[in-house]
Amino acid sequence: QVPLKPGRSLMDWIRLTKSGKDLTGLKGRLIEVTEDELSKHNKKEDCWICIRGFVYNVTPYMEYHPGGEDELMRAAGTDGTDLFDQVHRWVNYESMLKECLVGRMAVKPIAAPKGELLHILIFYSRYLKMKLLKYLFFSLFCFLFYSYDWFQTDSLVTIVIYTKQKDMNAELVIVDCQDKQLRGEIIMDDRSYLVEVDLDHAVSEDVAVNIAEKVGKVEIILNKKDNIHWKTLGQPGEGHNTFIKRTDRGLFYRKCKLVSKTEVTPDTKLFYLMLPKGTHLHVPIGQHVYLKQIIAGTEVVKPYTPVLPFLPLDIQEPPHHDGVHIYLMIKIYSHGLFTQALDHLQIGDYISVSNPEGNFKKSQVQISEDLLLLAGGTGFTPMVKLLNFALTEVSCLRTAKLIFFNKTEDDILWRNQLEQLALKDERFEVQFILSQPSKDWVGKQGNISSSLLSEFVKRSRRDSKVLICICGPAPFTEQGVQYLKDLGYSQGEIHAFTA
Repeated sequence: QVPLKPGRSLMDWIRLTKSGKDLTGLKGRLIEVTEDELSKHNKKEDCWICIRGFVYNVTPYMEYHPGGEDELMRAAGTDGTDLFDQVHRWVNYESMLKECLVGRMAVKPIAAPKGELLHILIFYSRYLKMKLLKYLFFSLFCFLFYSYDWFQTDSLVTIVIYTKQKDMNAELVIVDCQDKQLRGEIIMDDRSYLVEVDLDHAVSEDVAVNIAEKVGKVEIILNKKDNIHWKTLGQPGEGHNTFIKRTDRGLFYRKCKLVSKTEVTPDTKLFYLMLPKGTHLHVPIGQHVYLKQIIAGTEVVKPYTPVLPFLPLDIQEPPHHDGVHIYLMIKIYSHGLFTQALDHLQIGDYISVSNPEGNFKKSQVQISEDLLLLAGGTGFTPMVKLLNFALTEVSCLRTAKLIFFNKTEDDILWRNQLEQLALKDERFEVQFILSQPSKDWVGKQGNISSSLLSEFVKRSRRDSKVLICICGPAPFTEQGVQYLKDLGYSQGEIHAFTA
């Protein structure tokens, strides 16, 4: 994110979109836009972008974009769908930019001399064959590795999904059952298999999920409200029995109840959310969820990484992954529209929470001998579960070090818990670095730099396997990654959290 000018907040943008001002320059007309026409609008003072076939005049939005004008200009005058999906897939651009809609992209006609028509037909027949083969391959893959069945007793309905995927675990299974709507998603790398059904009859809120890890069988057990015989499981939904890229599915949300919020620092709070009874969801370490709120009639979404309720000091203590609660450590900004709305939620209120997202793999930690964590401010949040997992479940771990950058002592999250953990576990070390320390501060001070990192980021042995994780504001993360590379660490040894 970049600093925005005064009067350019999200709330200011929402007010502008509702002011009735013509933000497209077309006086309410919608037009068909050719590729040639789109390409002409590629300047800051005249910028059009295409997303999923719809063209938007984002010129008025330039100064309101949290990522800055340069980020928007990367897609100026072009189809920015792929770039958008890489960076902002979770943003509801239709809601944010609806007053900037210029129109649809025109379908590009194919014209060719008669002599070339045969060659074009041959080319497209080959292309279509490839598309068909690809479709058939994934359909066959889905058939071979994923299928489902169901059976019933007087009181229960059991849906069985046969994944044939070894090492199936609770983190790979997400189930939501609300108001007769059943959605069960099985994750496999960047793809997922979906069972989505409008059930034939009502079921209770209690849903059980059994997983046979070695054979990859998943059972979803529903309790009938009425002891009657079901003729069918129900009507299939749009995505039912499909195996596709997770990014093509879009985000799925469920409403979670706010149980409590407690102060961590003067401007940071721990939000304790309870999942619905019909939901089974475990957020893997290193992954985040999105919170969604409707603010002034506009859908606003922000990513947050779940943490633990506290740092367990007992190595024998089981991890807090019960599939019932989600804990989020959130900094409340005085002029932050979204966090202010969060802070005004009352106990018992609901907020929409998405499925987990992220590309961090647990296997990266499981083979690490040295784990080095660089956190700036609330960039500490992905480190909480990561640190706990490494210290409790990674047998080859020799050292775990957290280098925690903050402005002042008051900003340090869970300082006492981290210091207690360092005393309790000799493998763990924490180093606090402040950029605006008081005169009484006796620790390290400064900003992230090559010299600071060279002092603290070290291997326990010359050939030890190291994993360095870094998270914080974008400049902090980008500079940190470059400094680490300059110090000789490879891209494979560095994971930057960007959400």
